[in-house]
Amino acid sequence: MKELLHVKNISKSYGDNEVLQNITFTIHEGERLVIIGPSGCGKSTLLRCINGLENIQQGEIYLHGERISGLQKDIHKIRQQVGMVFQNYELFPHLTILDNITLGPIKIQNRKRKEIEYEARELLKRVGLETKENSYPRELSGGQQQRGAIVRALCMQPEMLLFDEVTAALDPEMVHEVLMVILGLAKQRVTMAIVTHEMAFAKAVADRVIFMDAGRIVEIGTPKQIFDNPKQERTKKFLNTFNYEQINIEEMQT
Repeated sequence: MKELLHVKNISKSYGDNEVLQNITFTIHEGERLVIIGPSGCGKSTLLRCINGLENIQQGEIYLHGERISGLQKDIHKIRQQVGMVFQNYELFPHLTILDNITLGPIKIQNRKRKEIEYEARELLKRVGLETKENSYPRELSGGQQQRGAIVRALCMQPEMLLFDEVTAALDPEMVHEVLMVILGLAKQRVTMAIVTHEMAFAKAVADRVIFMDAGRIVEIGTPKQIFDNPKQERTKKFLNTFNYEQINIEEMQT
């Protein structure tokens, strides 16, 4: 597979608190990279650095071999190429779902309204929201709002998508519907980096898994290597706190 994103020796600090320490990895086109680890280990900060929402003090980030880190003047262009879906949806409350989705492509990418509305409606059908295009965010459940946020990111036609704990703010019964949308994107080989605490989902969706702790990459490997035969004691200790093996992975994928 062709290399899409390369993160090279990046470090990030808030004052004396070093939240990322010499992080290096590569994501290839069509790959699904899942990042797991305890709360506060730097997972979300890592995604925000890739998307340009946070500055890094050391290292570089490359997209298709071109450096994108530190290029604040091109930040809007970078965010069109590297889309991000947040924990709390970030939908504009005064706009309908359709208007939330089409605002970026029309205003930032100067695409024709008719074209983008057609694309948006097709994507809304795919995620089961075809009847909600004229609804406002407050009229939707958390799961529906998150699916709308995913469609909004997709309509910008990014090179890859970053998912930052997109089920963290949802009630348990809504988690599955959002995870199934992401799993559907994975089957279409959409390039993704996913931060999640849903271990069964991580095992089902990932091509590779990164385990982080205290701002460092502790271990990286295939789902089978990480979940079934982790090499590092810290990885083993973390995974032992989850009962994910009792969840039917095959049932999630049907």
